[in-house]
Amino acid sequence: MQRVCFLLKVRRDRIAEYRERHAAVWPEMCEALSATGWHNYSLFLRDDGLLVGYLETGDFAAAWAGMEATEVNARWQAEMGALFESLDGSRPDEAMKPLTEVFHLA
Repeated sequence: MQRVCFLLKVRRDRIAEYRERHAAVWPEMCEALSATGWHNYSLFLRDDGLLVGYLETGDFAAAWAGMEATEVNARWQAEMGALFESLDGSRPDEAMKPLTEVFHLA
């Protein structure tokens, strides 16, 4: 399993809305994530808006491409985009740049 971690930044004035939306993620979005290979997916949000995402997958490129091809992901990304800082015209999922793992305690 490949472990993937990424960082994004939620706008401070939209943190409450971000939390609310993730308290009620659309069932079809959860189904699409599972079906395309996103496992053990977690999001952690610091009070200043720093968002840490973590997931496990057999092939991140394939899992990402699988989500990219879904209609539900396009709708989700369109609705969530305004909640983030520094996307430079990208959708939130396009701004997810995996961090390099430097240590893992098995």
